[in-house]
Amino acid sequence: MNKTIILANRPVGKPQLSDFRLLDEAIPEIISGEVLLKMAYVSVDPYLRGRMSDADSYVDSFELQKIMSSGAIAEVIASKSDDFKVGDFVLGALDWKEYQKSDGTGLIIVDGTVAPLSAYLGVLGMTGLTAYFGLTEIGAPKEGETVVVSGAAGAVGSIVGQIAKLMGCHVLGIAGTDEKVSMLKSKFGFDAGINYNTVENMTEAIAAACPDGVDVYFDNVGGPISDSVYANMNQFGRIAVCGSISVYNETAVPMGPRLEPFLIKKSVLMQGFIVRNYAKKFPEGIKRLSQWLKEGKLTYTETMVDGFDAIPQAFINLFEGKNKGKMIVRI
Repeated sequence: MNKTIILANRPVGKPQLSDFRLLDEAIPEIISGEVLLKMAYVSVDPYLRGRMSDADSYVDSFELQKIMSSGAIAEVIASKSDDFKVGDFVLGALDWKEYQKSDGTGLIIVDGTVAPLSAYLGVLGMTGLTAYFGLTEIGAPKEGETVVVSGAAGAVGSIVGQIAKLMGCHVLGIAGTDEKVSMLKSKFGFDAGINYNTVENMTEAIAAACPDGVDVYFDNVGGPISDSVYANMNQFGRIAVCGSISVYNETAVPMGPRLEPFLIKKSVLMQGFIVRNYAKKFPEGIKRLSQWLKEGKLTYTETMVDGFDAIPQAFINLFEGKNKGKMIVRI
């Protein structure tokens, strides 16, 4: 049979395993122009939490009692298409099914000899492109400036910090454990790190780590951490708002500092974005990221979880800080 995962309930607060349901269905038959795909790797990402609610957003909500989906890598195991052959691996937005058919729309063939297949869900995929364009287009860091990254040990944050270093910046990363902070410095080359779970005064800690103030803030978390970064921003600073995982599971709208006086006083640019805003520039970003990876100037880490049934728990683990770098489920 063909295992599938559907959205059983819309979460209230943090998602629970009971919000998902595992079902079996028949493996589909393909017709002319179609391929049969066997899932290989599934990406689980914080933005999926928004799709589990029925609130308006930049992407459609998942329907209740319907199959969920995300970025994934699959193997072509049968083909009646001229564009794909058996043995090809493809990247696309795929349903959470062990097997599914496709007419090829939106599928991109990826080469596992250039980089591990899972890298196309991370550093060479939406993760890397999000880091690249959010930092370079909005943050626009200049050599010698100071860049702060929250959620720095995550998939996007760890790449942001490395790119900032390649651009000649002083980089501070904020993460949730001493182990992650150590990894930021030893593996990813950050200049400094702060464990937000142990520091007593975040605003003062950021000031100490950034004696020249903060020029660019790449925000993956929002909430009180970001409030403390704002307090250290320099004149004409830039803030790229990529995510707000700290409030995704809130059941009421949280109240924080009023930002308007701060933005005016410091002439700070603050801009939210989604990666598809830069879709026309994706080839440029992939070329640059691939070159850095090939030259050994860019590295990455993954948290790999095994088994199709493990997809829901792997997703939930994102909100408990259990991932280092990209969270991927290997089928």
